[in-house]
Amino acid sequence: MSQSVESRTRIKNERYESGVIPYAKMGYWDADYVIKETDVLAMFRMTPQKGVDPVECAAAIAGESSTATWTVVWTDLLTACDLYRAKAYRVDPVPGAADQYFAYIAYELDLFEEGSLANLTASIIGNVFGFKAVNALRLEDMRMPIAYLKTFQGPATGVIVERERLDKYGRPLLGATVKPKLGLSGKNYGRVVYEGLKGGLDFLKDDENINSQPFMRWKERFLFGMEGVNRAVAASGEVKGHYFNVTAGTMEEMYERSEFAKEVGSVICMIDLVIGYTAIQSMGIWARKNSMILHLHRAGNSTYSRQKTHGMNFRVICKWMRMAGVDHIHAGTVVGKLEGDPLMVKGFYNTLLECQTDVCLVQGLFFAQDWAALPKCLPVASGGIHCGQMHQLINYLGDDCVLQFGGGTIGHPDGIQSGATANRVALESMVIARNEGRDYISEGPDILRNAAKSCTPLQTALDLWKDITFNYASTDTADFVETATANK
Repeated sequence: MSQSVESRTRIKNERYESGVIPYAKMGYWDADYVIKETDVLAMFRMTPQKGVDPVECAAAIAGESSTATWTVVWTDLLTACDLYRAKAYRVDPVPGAADQYFAYIAYELDLFEEGSLANLTASIIGNVFGFKAVNALRLEDMRMPIAYLKTFQGPATGVIVERERLDKYGRPLLGATVKPKLGLSGKNYGRVVYEGLKGGLDFLKDDENINSQPFMRWKERFLFGMEGVNRAVAASGEVKGHYFNVTAGTMEEMYERSEFAKEVGSVICMIDLVIGYTAIQSMGIWARKNSMILHLHRAGNSTYSRQKTHGMNFRVICKWMRMAGVDHIHAGTVVGKLEGDPLMVKGFYNTLLECQTDVCLVQGLFFAQDWAALPKCLPVASGGIHCGQMHQLINYLGDDCVLQFGGGTIGHPDGIQSGATANRVALESMVIARNEGRDYISEGPDILRNAAKSCTPLQTALDLWKDITFNYASTDTADFVETATANK
């Protein structure tokens, strides 16, 4: 050891002098810290308890999420504790919020096990969110170093390979959710799958809470569903699929269901976020080994991402899931019934689709991120969207996404096949207009009406839903707003 016995004894005496020492004094705050390329970076939105200094609060978060506890422990002398201490290095006030602060923290890479989301999350979102020093705490963003990303598989298939498998280019993919999700027999479920795919959809999917209920066991649903897929493929000449939800009570059951889905010819299977990080990573590995596309429904995410001041921002979930190895993830939309601010959603999509992202505060991206060649993850837009919004959806979300119409397909008065046809015609008419260089955003309603002249299902859909949108103020909006300058 480099320090003398006398020096170590002095330090020990000083550290134990009061029994409890402020986290900043213990070494968890360093305003001059130089960030290393290998550091894992995190940015928290913290609301300190009254009377707690923001710097001390940030240091406490750094300490409790790395190596510290409320007092100095003697085992510190047996470790390279100085090396592994996380460092809070920056605290900024949140614009427009008197009691909130952004705390930036750097973590030594060797604090985390390679390729383990479970280990990463146990530290980053472990005890700190229940810590009394904070009134509220939210994990806003993270920067994963290349060295750490290289220990993760990433998406099992990725956008490029998925498009090659499906032979679909230059447009968003079209999907729908089978509803009503409860009460259908396996046979009727398969009929819905066939009708939707034959009408022009690329995919249909199980809902997040369809697993193996008494009214429709999983094997029956898989068999009838694949019969519907195969019949629709034969009738249309296109590659199509159905997301079979393999979520189950145990990992063994999930593997059994996944293997059966593969045996009957499915190209894609589905899991729910609630199965946990280890299970998601395990399914990502299984999907790659078995050439399956892996779809993740974000079931449960809003329980910790909905509130602005406490929990975790969905962009962090996007980053973790891209690392975990899913090919699709429900990432929100801006005109539907579910929560979604346009700027925030754009940040989610960029996180999933870009090879490298820069700092963009208006989209909530606080760190530049090099994705180390991890494949892209396809965002899925769903929740209260319909064909009358097609120009807005393409404008906001681009080509690399799945437009997942649920009620906007099956709610069609003439049935699901007509609903699917309406969506497909609306999509292709808008893509053609865009490719021709037309102002499809302002002309969108006219483009749809003209397309409807030769497509009765589309006309019926437009008459039913018109331009209905769910115009509620988002609960998660940008803290930084772009303003015009003299140079713009």
